[in-house]
Amino acid sequence: MAEQHAPLDRRGGDRIALTGLRAFAHHGVFDFERAEGQPFVIDVTVWVDLAAAASGDELARTVHYGELANAVVGAVERDPVDLIETVAERVAGVALGFEAVDEVEVTVHKPQAPIEVPFDDVAVTIVRRRRAEHASLVDAPAAGDPA
Repeated sequence: MAEQHAPLDRRGGDRIALTGLRAFAHHGVFDFERAEGQPFVIDVTVWVDLAAAASGDELARTVHYGELANAVVGAVERDPVDLIETVAERVAGVALGFEAVDEVEVTVHKPQAPIEVPFDDVAVTIVRRRRAEHASLVDAPAAGDPA
């Protein structure tokens, strides 16, 4: 198994957070969701040891957040799936594809979910971490590969 599913207690530690990434995709169980598409909002936090990057002022020793943002949005916008849980797993796999990332928290928001009562948000959040013997996750492309 390539990832650990139990969330860790990571209240501290170095991290990079991207919040409110926006993507338009065709995920959902209903035919109209697949046909019409809808917006999705993604929050991603990656835990990375930032000491080496900071001490040497070297981008190569951290995660380029622009590349991470592009990879996340690309992963959300590609082939449709039924569940936002599956989208979250895909995004986690993409983030863990960046060499410096040890752990990731992903929240996928579906602000136009087909719910009949008034609501502010529908979201799922997952936490995944790299294991020492890390292997590919959920058909995730390697960092830098097209999502």
